[in-house]
Amino acid sequence: MASPLSQDETFEEEDSQITRLDPKAVQPGRSGAYDLQKRRQMEGHPEGHFHKIQLDTESLNPGVNRKLFTNPGRGSHQSYVELNELKMDTTKEQFWQETARWVRFEEDFNEDVEHWDKPHVSYLTFSSLLELRRTMDKGAVLLDLQEQSLVGIASKVVDSMVKDGQVREQDRAQLFRALLLKHSHPKQPASPSDPLLEGEHIEMETFSVTQERDSAENTEATVVLVGEAQFLEKPTMAFVRLKDPVVLESVLEVELPVRFLFVLLGPSLPHMEYHEIGRAISTLMADQEFNVAAYLAESRSELVTGINEFLDCSIVIPPCEIQSEGWLRSIVQFQRQILKSRFRPLERQGGKQPSETLGKVLPSKQQEAGDVDDPLRRTRRPFGGLVKDIKRRYPHYISDITDALNPQVLAAVIFIYFAALSPAVTFGGLLGEKTKNWMGVSELLVSTAVQGVLFSVVGAQPLLVIGFSGPLLVFEEAFFGFCESQGFEYIVGRVWIGFWLILIVVVIVAFEGSFLVRFISRFTQEIFSFLISLIFIYETFFKLYKIFKQHPLLKNYDPPNSTAANSTASSTSNVSYPNTALLSLVLMIGTFFIAFFLRKFKNSMFLPGKIRRIIGDFGVPISILIMVLIDFFITDTYTQKLSVPSGLSVSLEDQRGWFISPMGLEKDFPIWMMFASVVPAMLVFILIFLESQITTLIVSKPERKMVKGSGFHLDLLLVVGMGGVAALFGLPWLSAATVRSVTHANALTVMSKGAKPEIEKVLEQRISGMLVAILVGLSILMEPILKLIPLAVLFGIFLYMGVTSLNGIQLFDRMLLLLVPPKYHPDEAYIHRVKTWRMHMFTLIQIVCLVLLWVIKSTPASLALPFILILTIPLRRFLLTRLFSELEIKCLDADDAKVQFDETLGEDVYDETQMPV
Repeated sequence: MASPLSQDETFEEEDSQITRLDPKAVQPGRSGAYDLQKRRQMEGHPEGHFHKIQLDTESLNPGVNRKLFTNPGRGSHQSYVELNELKMDTTKEQFWQETARWVRFEEDFNEDVEHWDKPHVSYLTFSSLLELRRTMDKGAVLLDLQEQSLVGIASKVVDSMVKDGQVREQDRAQLFRALLLKHSHPKQPASPSDPLLEGEHIEMETFSVTQERDSAENTEATVVLVGEAQFLEKPTMAFVRLKDPVVLESVLEVELPVRFLFVLLGPSLPHMEYHEIGRAISTLMADQEFNVAAYLAESRSELVTGINEFLDCSIVIPPCEIQSEGWLRSIVQFQRQILKSRFRPLERQGGKQPSETLGKVLPSKQQEAGDVDDPLRRTRRPFGGLVKDIKRRYPHYISDITDALNPQVLAAVIFIYFAALSPAVTFGGLLGEKTKNWMGVSELLVSTAVQGVLFSVVGAQPLLVIGFSGPLLVFEEAFFGFCESQGFEYIVGRVWIGFWLILIVVVIVAFEGSFLVRFISRFTQEIFSFLISLIFIYETFFKLYKIFKQHPLLKNYDPPNSTAANSTASSTSNVSYPNTALLSLVLMIGTFFIAFFLRKFKNSMFLPGKIRRIIGDFGVPISILIMVLIDFFITDTYTQKLSVPSGLSVSLEDQRGWFISPMGLEKDFPIWMMFASVVPAMLVFILIFLESQITTLIVSKPERKMVKGSGFHLDLLLVVGMGGVAALFGLPWLSAATVRSVTHANALTVMSKGAKPEIEKVLEQRISGMLVAILVGLSILMEPILKLIPLAVLFGIFLYMGVTSLNGIQLFDRMLLLLVPPKYHPDEAYIHRVKTWRMHMFTLIQIVCLVLLWVIKSTPASLALPFILILTIPLRRFLLTRLFSELEIKCLDADDAKVQFDETLGEDVYDETQMPV
């Protein structure tokens, strides 16, 4: 069996000069597959969205002279192929029945269940390809035929077959009649086989798939007619290329201009499988390279050469039993190597690139990339990057408002509200635990609301969601412990850190320091992310251990205070209560498993996709709600609840207010510490810089097709500057939350319809982020409800975030491979392109760095954690390049995270990035 090679989109990145047609697959039972005009308007380019191939006419078929047609754009069209077979109805009358169609991939009509199967890569028998080549070598070939009707085409085809001796003279009329039989399409009842030709009158019946037709100016069709005709003496073949494409009514399922026609009819013979040969020529015509060769061919020999080239790039699978589908995975890698050589430009093969190209083609991707304004390109002028960000983004301000008038924006607001509220409450409760309520839920909700609204109004990339994150929580715990040990006022020290933050970010933005994000490789990101995930998981079980220690399992307990059960009274904190530890364990584990399995359910195969995704997206709020209800109805067991102040008040009303004096609250803040605060300020800046800039890179990936641009310098100035001012009011500083931002962008992504959905656009606007921030701020009024949440439930969410953050971290995958025999290793580039012991050595280096960071985190020097993390950057750039080859580094440290849009089973946004939650 020969498996033709599909044009894998992977090579759009590896071979920048070779771009692919980007067709939209035909949707079963509809003609809505050719909305090309809409795509052109969306892209704003006169030639539309489809990438024309910058054709190297010599390298496509070496040794064959090609001619360049004067018809503009010829050979650069999208190809639609339809296979029709000669069938017989119940009345023994014949008709043409559509059985398959191609738009890059093959769709077959399943007659048993009467619907179209899913698109798939065509698989062909080797004998069908050889038989096709043999018939093409002997059949009739009509190039640049000037006919405008099916009757004229059929007449010329029959004449050519008779002239070549393929058909006897007495069979001329019957063959002519067969070519003009009516065409039947799926979901259209088969009509009697009265021919369209009745004397000199042509009966044309218009077939419409849908009432509204999509524009198809950039699509040309190929009609393939195959079947058994017992009146013929031997198989007959004709290949027709029309000089000008013609719309042949009633022939195709959709009204498209026909450029090519292939006919293969003959008697039933043992070696002739007309259906398979029809699939073979259809697959070739849907193949971009052969389709271009068919456009440029001047003779039969060039068509045969095109078939030979197709055979050269096909893979033959031996006729042996394949016990596991996994055994076929190695074929994919081999196929990609063949495709690279097939699509490699001529200059890479030692030849010269011809100056002429076929028709009007779009610029290459390298040329396009050169014209795009890179937001990280330095201007070498003070605040030059900031000025560029403002000039790039603010001209779209009006559209940022009007583009929000879309129902999808409202749906995204509801979803992202819960996605932002859950971590705000969780981190707020844990922040109160770490800082003894100097900052808690109320401060975090207010900070999220105020900074979120300001960022949505002024920010350059309003799709970023501003929120608290794990790295900042780790720093707050470390700084609070440092201040307590030294006798400093923690909340006042944060004010001076805020002042230094503002100064640092102004200097960094002035010197366009955002370009430094380019030097942060996957090596550093994964170590950082893994460390945060470990801290999440460790803190969860450490808190559970403290609950078991405070409320141990005993045979006998002192009589409990009747008012203390299931309450938040502080007087009960030193009393051991029965079943408290067990109930806390159940609440924590239950919250984790419900949230985790609802996330898995989101990408499963159960229920319709929309319902499944709604349940999965709201998995965290659902798990919190269920566990809170369970705890609420268990009234005889005490559990510690979330501490939330009433109304718009601070967590410690008796010790602080909403404004923090920089000089100190109860005692003077040391002057030397005012200046020394620059050190922790640098640490906070590093954390915010890492997460915010990398999040912006992920959200602004070209694959998302955002058109309004982003602004690294402006966003960094806003996020860090707002955090510096927030410290003056005792509010937490925030950063761009990676997973929440990616989820926000995905929720606003408009996908095309069809078998293979593609990104059409992203609703880039400011309203959704603003509304989400306002709703989070109003949630502070939910204090009676928030007080019902047990801390054990928040520990379960903490565990959930720690476990899910491990997804997409290659370091974690490679750590597991240390325990897996090589024969069971997955099919990944960093496994097959790198020796196993070299891969393990790279993993062990990362583990050593991880252990070192954990040790520092566990000592009084934990404040230096970001500084030590930054040292992994020169380690990667200077030391690892000496230990590993360029290819090994490319495989092990490549930024190969792919954008996910919840369209793939078993994958979600957590797989997209190795940054922490």
